[in-house]
Amino acid sequence: MKPVIFAFVSLALAAGYAAADPLDVYGTFATEEENSHIQIADCGDGTPCGTIVWIDPASVSDGKTPETATDADGKKILGLTMLEGFKKTAKGWTDGTIYNPKEGKTYSSKMKLLDSGILEVKGCIGFLCKTQNWKPVV
Repeated sequence: MKPVIFAFVSLALAAGYAAADPLDVYGTFATEEENSHIQIADCGDGTPCGTIVWIDPASVSDGKTPETATDADGKKILGLTMLEGFKKTAKGWTDGTIYNPKEGKTYSSKMKLLDSGILEVKGCIGFLCKTQNWKPVV
């Protein structure tokens, strides 16, 4: 009888564990600093695009609001596409770009959804990458 119980518990635990699909990056995520939310949706060609949909009012410069905040080039930040151009691989999305509004610079990027539900986003210059972990917004 004990082997049957062990087998049942093992099956129940295995059924309860489901690995996240690293390609399922769609949804809304809070950046690591938690000062903005990025909504990732289909660009229209099956690849993900990330748009800034919320900015923490406390994070904008004096005299600005989230609606009037601008990037280093003077473009409005709210509604700005900051992630695009990705290619699908078995382990996630690569060969995309990420735009840093504070610097006004674009970097190569890759991203994937971790088993924890966290979105791992990397901005890279050559082989040097900076990784951020973005939490899903509920």
